[in-house]
Amino acid sequence: MDAVSDLPIAQIIPWSVAGLLLIALIVVLARSRKPSSFIDDAVLEAVYHMSKATPDLRKGFDQESADRITSQLLELLKCVAVGITDPDGALASWDGEANDHYVDLTAAISLAVRKHRREVVSHDDLPCDHRSTCKMKTAVIVPLLVDGEIEAVLIVVGRSHGKRLIQMAGAVAQFVCTQFELARLDESKLQLQQAEIKALRAQISPHFIYNALNTISSLIRTDPEEARDLLQEFADFTRYSFRTSGMFTSLADELRNIDRYLTIERARFGGRLEVRLKIAPEVLSVVVPFLIIQPLVENAVQHGLANKPSGGMVTVTAQDHGTEALISVEDDGIGMDPARLADLRNSHRTGAHVGLGNINARMRQLFGDEYALMVETAPGAGMKVTLRVPKFAPGVRTELPDYSAAVPPQEVRDSSPAHARRSP
Repeated sequence: MDAVSDLPIAQIIPWSVAGLLLIALIVVLARSRKPSSFIDDAVLEAVYHMSKATPDLRKGFDQESADRITSQLLELLKCVAVGITDPDGALASWDGEANDHYVDLTAAISLAVRKHRREVVSHDDLPCDHRSTCKMKTAVIVPLLVDGEIEAVLIVVGRSHGKRLIQMAGAVAQFVCTQFELARLDESKLQLQQAEIKALRAQISPHFIYNALNTISSLIRTDPEEARDLLQEFADFTRYSFRTSGMFTSLADELRNIDRYLTIERARFGGRLEVRLKIAPEVLSVVVPFLIIQPLVENAVQHGLANKPSGGMVTVTAQDHGTEALISVEDDGIGMDPARLADLRNSHRTGAHVGLGNINARMRQLFGDEYALMVETAPGAGMKVTLRVPKFAPGVRTELPDYSAAVPPQEVRDSSPAHARRSP
């Protein structure tokens, strides 16, 4: 007789029951974890496809984006087909099967556009020669409304009836609408930034342009070589200041343009204007908003020193400050009452200190309120304006046009920043 037969029955039964309970527990755990795993995988897949669709949706609605959107939404919804139309209901893109039924859906699409509401169409209400084999069972038509206007119409064709397809179509439509709204917001933000750049260009003093040309003309007979150099500086200054591309630039290029401006102003003011530039080489590559420093320098010359009989000095400093570049423009001119700067935070709306106000508004808009300008001044004590620029910020990058092709090789001059040619 084997060993098992020698065991008393009182010991065999408990071990058998324990074994059965263990098997049952394993089965229960396996069954309970399997649906959870499916749900997790489905959620991850949905998030993945939505993240893929987001960049195209944020670009707005056009033919190219429509093709990519339908393809990505088809993968996300795993339905029969996804279509998208223009605001008038004309088909822009269709991906999937049952495309022959689009013609049968045009009446419902027109109704959805006209009424600004969702329409649900059953396959039973459509003429079809393949009812037994046709994969379409329901079509959900959802107008995509942005600010009360139809941006496009989404068509989701499903292989089953029921509320689930309607809910899925509604959720996806809401997601698409949100991305379209963000696209409009991005466009509005870009237009606002471009308007601010135009405003800054308009603030480049007409008196400066007149005085620069007058200074150049007065030197044509007495010092034609100097007049030629100044004319080239003036041409480079205006070419840079009135360029049409790029919201950002490098600090090095901004300093080059400031050098051109100060070169012209020194020729006009003579010995009354001194310039000092103290620039740390490690911050030259930092990306800064276009035309963010030149208006500060012009403000120092025109308002700080022009009315001071003995003239004075403008000092431009740029130094490394950890994750930021610290840039300041200082003059020892007439200064002003600090109380007049109390409304600097809103001066771009009130009209006071427009130059400083616009720069202050741009810095806060681009980088946050903590990057507002810091202004130190007092009557007779000059003025110092300091701004902090983060070395890395989302969406901040330089896209500079190439001006070299516009200048014949024999006319290319030394364009290094003033700090490289002039001792502090």
